[in-house]
Amino acid sequence: MPRSIQSAIDTHLKGFVRFNSVFLPCHFELLSVWVGKEMSLLAKPDVLVDFVGEKAHVGIREGTSFTNLVFRQHKELNRELGRYKGHVVLQVVEKGGDVFDPAARHFLKLGFHDDEDEVSLELIDDPFNL
Repeated sequence: MPRSIQSAIDTHLKGFVRFNSVFLPCHFELLSVWVGKEMSLLAKPDVLVDFVGEKAHVGIREGTSFTNLVFRQHKELNRELGRYKGHVVLQVVEKGGDVFDPAARHFLKLGFHDDEDEVSLELIDDPFNL
């Protein structure tokens, strides 16, 4: 059975990264993605919303117990965002949830903290106030 975002966070599950691919231990409906750098106060996060077709910014694949996101405009996410240099924020709805209900929409921050492949998951209130 698919794991919810909240149950993955409550049980402290982590994802992992391989080059430009992130594997997350839950299922969700993806609405938008922000890729942000922590090092610059002037840098605005890139907002990615194209998830369909050959030229999509982000590819999505679901397994029975995970969701895999492939960032096509990046080569190595851990090198680009690791060691607290940046983050990815997903605007999501729990799998099967109502995308039209504002209360059902959540921001899920993915953290790349070290040289390992581990990715942390955290629910946040505002992707522009981190």
